[in-house]
Amino acid sequence: MNLKERAKQLKIDIPAVFIALKKKETPIIAKFLAGVTVLYALSPIDLIPDFIPVLGYLDDLIILPGLIAITIKLIPKELFAECRIQAEELWKNGKPKKWYYALPITIIWIILIWIIIKAIWH
Repeated sequence: MNLKERAKQLKIDIPAVFIALKKKETPIIAKFLAGVTVLYALSPIDLIPDFIPVLGYLDDLIILPGLIAITIKLIPKELFAECRIQAEELWKNGKPKKWYYALPITIIWIILIWIIIKAIWH
């Protein structure tokens, strides 16, 4: 699989992991790792900031695909195949318009900023 095909597969696998997170048949450890994976994918902050030459993009090229691969291995194959089909349907009419998935990340960052400001002023 070349790089372009892998990128296209990630475009399907990230929403599929999110869909699997919401299914009751998904094992607890897979749900936990799926949550970490989705949060890392949506988070504007990386372990290695993108402005650092070369290393900044390595985490996006290694950590996120690694988290996805581990998560997929923990989800039963039949269940994840079903989630992939649902994820592919999300992209049929262009980009999904589900912006509200970003709300939890935004709320977390607002709380973190508030805690930091409160800690500085006290």
